[in-house]
Amino acid sequence: MSKPAFLLIALGLSSAAIAAPNRVEVPLAVPAPASATAPAIPATPAALDPAQLRELRSRYAAWQAMTESERARVRAAAARVAALPPAQQQALRQRFAEQDQRFRDGWLLGPQLGHEFTKLQGLFGYLPAEQRPTALAVLRQLTPSQLTQLTLVAQRTPPQDRDRVRAEFLGVAPAA
Repeated sequence: MSKPAFLLIALGLSSAAIAAPNRVEVPLAVPAPASATAPAIPATPAALDPAQLRELRSRYAAWQAMTESERARVRAAAARVAALPPAQQQALRQRFAEQDQRFRDGWLLGPQLGHEFTKLQGLFGYLPAEQRPTALAVLRQLTPSQLTQLTLVAQRTPPQDRDRVRAEFLGVAPAA
């Protein structure tokens, strides 16, 4: 399955795992859905329960946080998935639903970060709330080459050094 197809399914099905106390997971804080597939969206917001409304707002915020080029990639993936036979679409949804929750949540960050998020999870998976906006802004500014280099750093950093390495990374000017 192509990475954009996973992203499309992620936007439709994913929700964030429960974060540790005083820490926020980089993907959106969305309550877990009752089933593996997204519920049908009622015609009016008044028909939504509070959890569904929060989930839709979180997904919309994730969409808005993407660059226009990322949104274009998601739209193209949506068109490709929509062109598939219904059985194949369902198979893709099922395959995605069987993936680890963190993998699914990472795709809410967009095609570029979603593709690399499982490798960045150790370093950026859980952040203090005050670091989250800065970290996402810096990560979104990285080129694909820089992001690949950062995944190597993230994978090689032992757990006891992650806070220090992340703080150093966030303290460096984006151009550097």
